[in-house]
Amino acid sequence: MRKFDEYGLSLCRYQAGLFSLSEKRAECSSPVFLRRFMYSDAARRMDGEGFLLESVPPEALIDEIAAEYGESDYGKIKYHAEELYWIGYIYRYWCYMREISSRQVYKIIKPEELKNLYYPYHSLDPEQAVERIIEAKGLHEEEEIRRGVELLRKLRGTKCL
Repeated sequence: MRKFDEYGLSLCRYQAGLFSLSEKRAECSSPVFLRRFMYSDAARRMDGEGFLLESVPPEALIDEIAAEYGESDYGKIKYHAEELYWIGYIYRYWCYMREISSRQVYKIIKPEELKNLYYPYHSLDPEQAVERIIEAKGLHEEEEIRRGVELLRKLRGTKCL
């Protein structure tokens, strides 16, 4: 797990603002937009390094996602802007701190589940919220195994073994 720094904070705020903006700007429902985003090229770029150097305004990113997947007015469910902000922040925080992809986090917890956790968890520190979700889903063992495998791969890469 990495240290939460200024870059991570800026990424979290950016994605949170993007998700919040999607309430009004995205034509499709909130669950559809969030799924599209988490699987998009934009999310892959955010998972890597240097995304904030692109200086892409959130409005342009919403248009980019619509262009990638096509325009759609599918679905009627729209989450509130505050819920979307929190969901975006938690997703990006989780990805950034644990160095996993948006797709991986999306497979662990869907937006509907996060929306249902908004009221009980939104006042918690993001790390506490993520920890509680991991614990509730019984993922601690899987996360420890994943970290162990990553460490072994790094050691092999340095030819220490």
